[in-house]
Amino acid sequence: MAAPRVFVARMAGLAVFGPDGERIGKVRDVVVALRVDASPPRVLGLVVDLSSRRRIFVPMLRVADVDPAAVTLASGSVSLRRFDQRPNETLVLGQLLDSPVTLRDSGEEGVVVDAAIEPTRTRDWAIGRLAVRTRRAGRLSRRGHVEVVAWSAAQGLGISDRQGTDRLLAVFETMRPADVAAALSELPRERQRQVVDALDDERLADVFEELSESDQRVLLGYLHSERQADVLEAMSPDDAADLLGELPDDEAGRLLELMEPDESEPVRRLLRYEWNTAGGLMTPEPITLNPDATVAEALARVRNPDIPPALASMVFVCRPPSATPTGRYLGCVHAQQLLRAAPFELVAGILDSELPQLGPDASLGEVTRYFATYNLVAGPVVDPQDHLLGAVTVDDVLDHLLPVGWRDEEQADPIDVPEAEVADA
Repeated sequence: MAAPRVFVARMAGLAVFGPDGERIGKVRDVVVALRVDASPPRVLGLVVDLSSRRRIFVPMLRVADVDPAAVTLASGSVSLRRFDQRPNETLVLGQLLDSPVTLRDSGEEGVVVDAAIEPTRTRDWAIGRLAVRTRRAGRLSRRGHVEVVAWSAAQGLGISDRQGTDRLLAVFETMRPADVAAALSELPRERQRQVVDALDDERLADVFEELSESDQRVLLGYLHSERQADVLEAMSPDDAADLLGELPDDEAGRLLELMEPDESEPVRRLLRYEWNTAGGLMTPEPITLNPDATVAEALARVRNPDIPPALASMVFVCRPPSATPTGRYLGCVHAQQLLRAAPFELVAGILDSELPQLGPDASLGEVTRYFATYNLVAGPVVDPQDHLLGAVTVDDVLDHLLPVGWRDEEQADPIDVPEAEVADA
């Protein structure tokens, strides 16, 4: 695209041409995805009015060039279905302009009169700047002062500011649990509680696993006792044990008593180990198979979408019983080896019995060296009697190697933008 920055109000009505030079319509609006935090919203595409009066959506990746006179599309297909705005989408001209804002540094109030979109380092486009008409003597004037500021300098435009909880939840549905957790931590406490009340237990458990320890404790304390237990049951046992380990002993004991025995037992086993040992780091629910299982059965277990990728990288072969602590541990089979073997082969014929195992009391340093030495993302934890107790995965190791409170740190990658110049209207 030729233009490094384009003010959206000036795009309204611009002719839109196809790659062959044929005029296909005109720009109606620009669609963006607002963020919960102060990060600039990403530009999703353009709303284009066709000559047939049908309004369609053109993804920004299909826009080849924007200049003061026209928009040119790149070659490629564009859906001609009528534009239907989604819950996570906002129209710049139709919804964002004339929005009230407060400038963070000065505290001045004003309204948005224009927004500038510009390319990022990743070839996406985002709203980098806002033109804000500020108040003079307590009132807005048509010819009042217009100030161009960075998106992050204006308060009042985030999803949590402009939308209700239902709209916020619709946006969260499209996000990964880790991203929801990061966004949730930025919300005011009252809005956090509204979101927590609205999420079902499974989804809330996924989000809890990604929250910082401080946010976990605060939000867990907000829930009533029965729901606290339900959410802990829905969490993976190792994450539930980490959370309970942060609580006073009497409170942790009370919650364990409220949990179903089948759900609390693996958590209790993990709590017997120090947090910085293989036993404290492991998950007690790895993929375990009997030696007479076939490769096809093993691959079916690996394909389960509920199993995290690191844990799905390896299956563990044990004699019955297969629930941890298992019968005698025989060895492991890497997922790549399963892909190379015939579906009817038995896992017993292709297992790796030479890979060393971790003991439950192995220190965090030993576990780290083990992963580095053998280039693994998962490893077996076996007791002195050769029972498989669980598996340590690399994500759990990283969680404990990173500084305390790393989830609370700012992770936004700000857009580098030059100073803007806008002529007064």
